[in-house]
Amino acid sequence: MEKVLVTGASGFIAEHCIIELLKNGYSVKGSLRSMNREQEVRDAVKTETDDTKLEFCKLDLLEDDGWEDAMRDCDYLMHVASPFVIEDPKDENELIKPAKEGTLRALNAAKKAGIKRVVLTSSVAAVNSHMMSGTSDHTTWTDINSKYVTPYQKSKTIAEKAAWDFYNNQDNSNKMELAVINPGGVMGPQLGNDLGGASTQIVSQLISGKFPMIPALSFPFIDVRDVAILHLKAMTTPDADGKRFIAAHSKPTWMYEVAEVLSAAGYEKIKLKKAPSFMLKLIGLFDNKTKSLVPMLDKYVPCDNSQTVKVLNWEPMPWEQAFIEHAKSIEAIKDNA
Repeated sequence: MEKVLVTGASGFIAEHCIIELLKNGYSVKGSLRSMNREQEVRDAVKTETDDTKLEFCKLDLLEDDGWEDAMRDCDYLMHVASPFVIEDPKDENELIKPAKEGTLRALNAAKKAGIKRVVLTSSVAAVNSHMMSGTSDHTTWTDINSKYVTPYQKSKTIAEKAAWDFYNNQDNSNKMELAVINPGGVMGPQLGNDLGGASTQIVSQLISGKFPMIPALSFPFIDVRDVAILHLKAMTTPDADGKRFIAAHSKPTWMYEVAEVLSAAGYEKIKLKKAPSFMLKLIGLFDNKTKSLVPMLDKYVPCDNSQTVKVLNWEPMPWEQAFIEHAKSIEAIKDNA
């Protein structure tokens, strides 16, 4: 039986990837920064499938210990772990360093262990963050010197470029394969009890009425279960080697549209009032959370996902259902707390 190492196993995307792998007959080794979270991940996975073929190991993006040992009995690597925050840190290297160093640490260990293929979780943040209009695709790269780019977006771009440099500089006689998934805004059912994830915080605050107004933000969204399916397809599809795959609906969705969908689904606390962008820009001068949103205000950039659709034979699930199920799962967790 083939085994897959999934890094950052306690994360929103990683838990769904683990479930997808187990359902398709793979055994899985999940890495955790703290082994105290093993039971939490097992409980999340057991809501969807059996966890008997799931094991864990301790790895840290910023430490060498354990990486080579963790890879030795694995056939594939899904490198999902990466720092994500809503509020920009004071020092952008708090995001850039673990993203880049962790990616290279994982790739070096995978190469030494003879891993067949690595699937790297990147983001559309590495594709089009500098763009305010136009259409992006798998050939587009974020300009990290743009005034519109946040530290998180810069970290994803730098980390993914480092991965491709590693891939392209290999000895062709013994080349480890690489495919990259670039998800948009990831929504869908929350499996565990951890409500601290960025996507979950946004939905939770929205349905609880904590957004007094809705900012003019648009994102190309995707259901987290689709992200997991695409990771598996990228791992197993021969033609996926050496390619980037945009994992998102091609058309961005405005946050006000999201609010309307959730309001229509019965979440009555949502305030359907649009926030003037000029006002948010003023607030951003004093508030870090608002400041991190300012570069994205009024931006509308469609994604050409045709390579993903064609090579990975993919049709996206409806984004509306992803948000509704995300909201329902948050309510269920709160009710059982």
